[in-house]
Amino acid sequence: MASATESTRGAYTAADIEVLEGLDPVRKRPSMYIGGTDARGLHHLVWEIVDNSVDEYLAGECDRISVSLHKDLASITVDDNGRGIPVDLHPRTKKSALETILTTLHAGGKFSNKNYARSGGLHGVGSSVVTALSEELVATIHRDGAEWQQRYKRGKPTTPLKQLRPFRGHGTSIFFRPDADIFRRVQFHADTIRQHLEDISYVHGGLTILFNDESRGERTELHHPDGIRAYLERIIADDKRKAVHELQFFAEKEEDKIRVEVALKWTESTDEHIRSYVNGIRTRAGGTHESGLRSAVAKAVKNYMDVHEIRQKGLDITPDDIREGIVAIVSAFHPEPMFQGQTKDRLNNPEMSGWVEGLVRPALETFLNNNRTIADGVIGRIVLAARARQASRDAQTEVRRKSPGSKRSNLPGKLLDCRENDPGETELFIVEGQSAGGTAASGRDSRIQAVLPLKGKILNTEGLATGKILQSQEIKDLVDTLGTGIGPHFDAHKLRYGKVILLMDADSDGYHISTLLLTFFFRHMRELIQLGKVFLAQPPLYKIEVGKQRHYAKDEAAKEEILASLGERRNIDVQRFKGLGEMNADQLKDTTLNPKHRTLLRVDIDSQLEADAVFSQLLGKDASERYRIIMAEAGEADDLDL
Repeated sequence: MASATESTRGAYTAADIEVLEGLDPVRKRPSMYIGGTDARGLHHLVWEIVDNSVDEYLAGECDRISVSLHKDLASITVDDNGRGIPVDLHPRTKKSALETILTTLHAGGKFSNKNYARSGGLHGVGSSVVTALSEELVATIHRDGAEWQQRYKRGKPTTPLKQLRPFRGHGTSIFFRPDADIFRRVQFHADTIRQHLEDISYVHGGLTILFNDESRGERTELHHPDGIRAYLERIIADDKRKAVHELQFFAEKEEDKIRVEVALKWTESTDEHIRSYVNGIRTRAGGTHESGLRSAVAKAVKNYMDVHEIRQKGLDITPDDIREGIVAIVSAFHPEPMFQGQTKDRLNNPEMSGWVEGLVRPALETFLNNNRTIADGVIGRIVLAARARQASRDAQTEVRRKSPGSKRSNLPGKLLDCRENDPGETELFIVEGQSAGGTAASGRDSRIQAVLPLKGKILNTEGLATGKILQSQEIKDLVDTLGTGIGPHFDAHKLRYGKVILLMDADSDGYHISTLLLTFFFRHMRELIQLGKVFLAQPPLYKIEVGKQRHYAKDEAAKEEILASLGERRNIDVQRFKGLGEMNADQLKDTTLNPKHRTLLRVDIDSQLEADAVFSQLLGKDASERYRIIMAEAGEADDLDL
């Protein structure tokens, strides 16, 4: 007779354990490997194949890569003149090395330093992931005096490896068409690919990349022998920043197979802008190499000021003052980089912080000592930044001292303000709707966290004058709450909160409201973004419960990663939150409000020109441009929460 436990839970035996073989795990949980099945995940397939070709360049075996976007916008070919993937028999798998690499997870030539001293692909999964997620993939190899070819479909070979003809030369060509059963929409964007390739061509100054856009009949050669030095000048020019000094700081060093290049300039902008790369891969979330650079800049300038006895009485200069306005690029090459995840957005090697600091700090001190005119301009710019911050603090202190009861006198009634008056400690959550506002108010730390609920979607402020937008009560309430004023009366130093956090539902309406708010801040309070004051909260989209264990996932990719880590267990309950109102106060506090557990995304502007164009296209008066974008992205409509 079955026990009570068995009768309620059901039999759970070894037969219930699923074993995914070959590339089945990739097709079942693609988000784990490429971050999602949206446009970003789709283009990540291109980056994986291109990175393999770049690795041949890093190994000194390739100097030319060609990327072709075909007329159908749904297929890509990547060619290089490297050594060509080996085609001889692999001793363990008894298949060709080509088939082994393209159909086996964690198979590749980069686990040791024998063939690749530095590379971006270290996990041995990039090529096989592309094979698994492609409806069709054709690998053409030139080596050993012949041309070889093999075809694949959804992770499996459809033909044997064939020797087609004699061939003088070497290289690899990968054609692939992503699987429409996996991706929401299979359509590549030429501008996205071109921009990514141009970045790579700057980071690898000796590499030539050809981009052939067959859909437009355009062919572009990307080659920048001056490397990141030229890249830095382009970024400054594109963003229309005014440089404080003409001569650029540049430092490079190679030791123990680690190489680092850094280019830097101070500008008159009020934000700090650093782009970082590891083995040619953009690390958008930064990491230890960026931390080392930030620390080095602050210490070098401090040391210079101490040596030359540059002191400003009563003025406390902070690292933020020193780094304000810098535009910098740090490019690191490491034989064993520790990336955070397969998408490689962050570098975690602990030694790289000290390595970069050890390169930049003494070199920057020498640069300042050898260029006293530049040093004077930089120090003057830093002193102005420090005085502005001090004036802001003094003004806020004076306001509180003279009129302690006036802080809330002109604030909107629906604002649930905090008790603390010091802006350095406080946060304002701008929340979608009264229901979510009530939940946030119940879960917040009322000492330092304020909540402003908005009623519906705010006014689209793109292209509107200040007087017009202030006719909107929601905008007026927001301006009054922030305390900065607007238009000619705007003063960022009067901001009442240290962080302004947009907390919206993780659905299409929430994204729309966030976009409208970002438009407002970009057009009318851009300095708040440049000062790093505006953030996006990351409320979870899913709650996953297994017995007494509870996990939260911010998006589909995170959910898939959690489910994969749990294995094929029974009684897994997955709940999708339709909005913040479905969460109770404790859940919202634990996941989104509590600084110890939450994740905030700081709003940053990579390129002023690109941001300006995007806001104009999406929210401007020219409906034809918006119509073009909507029609181009119509395939994504099935993913909207309608």
